[in-house]
Amino acid sequence: MAAVRPGLGRIIPGSSILFLCDMQEKFRHVLFFPQIVSVAARMLKVAQLLDVPVVLTEQYPQGLGPTVPELGAEGLQPRPKTCFSMVPVVQQELDARPQLRSVLLCGVETQACILHTALDLLDQGLQVHVVVDACTSRRWTGWWRCPGCARAAPSSPPAKGSSCSSWVMPPTPGSRRSRRSSRSPPQTAGCWASSMVRTPSSAELPTLP
Repeated sequence: MAAVRPGLGRIIPGSSILFLCDMQEKFRHVLFFPQIVSVAARMLKVAQLLDVPVVLTEQYPQGLGPTVPELGAEGLQPRPKTCFSMVPVVQQELDARPQLRSVLLCGVETQACILHTALDLLDQGLQVHVVVDACTSRRWTGWWRCPGCARAAPSSPPAKGSSCSSWVMPPTPGSRRSRRSSRSPPQTAGCWASSMVRTPSSAELPTLP
């Protein structure tokens, strides 16, 4: 009988590496960008204190600009890339560290570069720890709101028989449409749908009935 492949384990400095993905000037418009950069900057400081190696990438820097200075990564040499995954441009770094077991992953965008990087790392048998408060995307879905009474429900419309009969999705930030009326969540392919959902901030949380 084949051995069961282990799941996520402890993060040990001697067998870990920190990936910082594409936190560049042209991505400043993505949701919660200052917050995720702040968390990633703290991760970078901790990695440097613990002698954990760090790799930094930039997606098409000629068009999307350099890494933002507030990340504090001036001492790192960024690796330019043009594909979603970080792995192709940092493969030599991975190959040079046979003791590597865990990758801590921060950056943008969750539904593209973070997703593809995580999948490629998992294919190589590495444990991937995506730092939730250090990753973001341009879009999010996940909260339904009744325009009549302002009640809200997470992820899906209310159960049949609810007192509210008209539920709409909140507008996507930057969208020209003020609201989208629907009875069911938008049909979006697998991982894209789940990766665009985020947890609302405390200020956005409604009072549920």
